[in-house]
Amino acid sequence: MAKILVIEDEAAIRRVLVKILSEENDTYEVDEAEDGLAGVEKIKKEDFDLVLCDIKMPKMDGVEVLEAVKKIKPETPMVMISGHGDLDTAVNTMRLGAFDYISKPPDLNRLLNTVRIALDRKELVVENKMLKKKVSKKYEMIGESEAIAHIKDMIEKVSATDARVLITGPNGTGKELVAHWLHQKSERSKGPLIEVNCAAIPAELIESELFGHVKGAFTSAVKDRAGKFEAANGGTIFLDEIGDMSLSAQAKVLRALQENKIQRVGNDKDIKVDVRVVAATNKNLKTEIAEGRFREDLYHRLAVILIKVPALNDRREDIPLLVSHFSTKISEEQGTAKKEFSDKAIKLLQEYDWTGNIRELRNVVERLIILGGKEVSETDVKLFATK
Repeated sequence: MAKILVIEDEAAIRRVLVKILSEENDTYEVDEAEDGLAGVEKIKKEDFDLVLCDIKMPKMDGVEVLEAVKKIKPETPMVMISGHGDLDTAVNTMRLGAFDYISKPPDLNRLLNTVRIALDRKELVVENKMLKKKVSKKYEMIGESEAIAHIKDMIEKVSATDARVLITGPNGTGKELVAHWLHQKSERSKGPLIEVNCAAIPAELIESELFGHVKGAFTSAVKDRAGKFEAANGGTIFLDEIGDMSLSAQAKVLRALQENKIQRVGNDKDIKVDVRVVAATNKNLKTEIAEGRFREDLYHRLAVILIKVPALNDRREDIPLLVSHFSTKISEEQGTAKKEFSDKAIKLLQEYDWTGNIRELRNVVERLIILGGKEVSETDVKLFATK
């Protein structure tokens, strides 16, 4: 059922348009509004597949309605209705994002053809949006435990926003998967996701890595170089292990978050950046703050949304699913048939103390696939899982 809204202040024309559309296709559900203000209120409350809107109206004209709709429901196609003297304005509305325009009195064939094409386009836009929301299998979060369901629910809610996210949890739990999900399910998914492991970069180089540098800023700076924040412009930067970042770099990150500006090392020129920041750490940042190793103001800037990824020992019910997933993936990588794990083997793995979390489990599954029998048994687990 396609929902169409007709916004037209002339009652006679409005009735004709509603009648034509209703009789053309019994799957069209046609609503009407007598002016721009009433139309915008309806669009705020309901989702329409198409809006036909007059240009010259009292209270709120068609251009103002178009601009409002593009802000509140940008995916909704708008077809403008123009009188003879409104043609220049009608053409201008196309630049503002209108799908098309039709002249008064409307030509029946042109009207219906435009409506059909606009509705088809809306369907394609919705399908495309749904496809973008599907996360690449490479970054699937496997599990049906309450903790994982809660994380997935949070990602669905948060990904549609630009809110900063701090992901916490022990090493090997999959914090980077959460970051990838957040990016891929967001409107920034067409932009880059730039990952920075703050623990792997020496303290004296972290500022150059993040913000770039100009030639001569330090001994090895032989040419200008853009940093990770510039590379992430229009997308997301993932600051992994941010608890290991130096205090001086923290101060610069804070400024970047406050002002959306950065400065390359050795230069005082501001560079504007449009970047969403997602950070992760395995440290207790409140302890780090108390001991003077992490800035409290930066913590509060980062932790707008806090996502805690549980240790594998706290979600043992997900182990059978994870084992099956890793077995399939490893078999595909090695070009071999997938190995099954016996129930007793799975039970033993669920009882194991997974100090290395998901990362350790994957290594153990790979070892069992290589060294175990045709079906990985309880004996195989006892022999190879803990070595």
